[in-house]
Amino acid sequence: MRRFQRQALPIILAGERQIATLTASYLEQLYRGEADETHRVSVDLDAVTGRSLRGVDPADVYERPFKELRAALADDVSLDEAVNRGAHRLETLVKTDLQLARTHTVREVSADMPRFTYTVRELQGEYDCALCMIASTQRYHKRDLAPIHPGCDCLVKTVTADYDPGQIIDEERLERIHDLVEEALGTFDRGGRAVDYRKIIVSHEHGEIGPVLGFAGQRFTGPDDINLPT
Repeated sequence: MRRFQRQALPIILAGERQIATLTASYLEQLYRGEADETHRVSVDLDAVTGRSLRGVDPADVYERPFKELRAALADDVSLDEAVNRGAHRLETLVKTDLQLARTHTVREVSADMPRFTYTVRELQGEYDCALCMIASTQRYHKRDLAPIHPGCDCLVKTVTADYDPGQIIDEERLERIHDLVEEALGTFDRGGRAVDYRKIIVSHEHGEIGPVLGFAGQRFTGPDDINLPT
């Protein structure tokens, strides 16, 4: 595990820093096109990478794939399957940290860009989970870190607006998602609108990575769940 960390952590950190640099450059070019003026941006890479992403030492974070493997072996899972579980955990951690570097950079850089008011989620790839699809129909204030889930690969785009369009910006797509969910599950709350919709899709506050999308009723284990000796 220590040998892996010595080899892999510098590469992962370099990837985070590259993502942050490219994101800042993209926002600078986008702002120049929208505002028709030159606007140099800078980002403190230490503030949007590494320990700053989760508030946890990356060395501790990247012990988890090995703990996943050992836990599987303790449950009498085959070695091949245990290794696969550890590898999947590693892949999820890396993808999440790269996405966090992007969203943290958007938040930090756009704070100095007054023309940018909101952010929206832009789907990419052949497949998108229902949570991301629902989130893509809504706008978020730029001061808020766009909610994600582990392994999410969505892009965050900034938006200029002369007025607040409201939380729901693509009603047609939202209704289509309702239809698909109803077809798959046999039921759905069609009476929901902007306010009530939060009962269906909510943002949970994850202790390390910030807001994470999840269905209503889901929750994360927190400090109150830990039985400490008295």
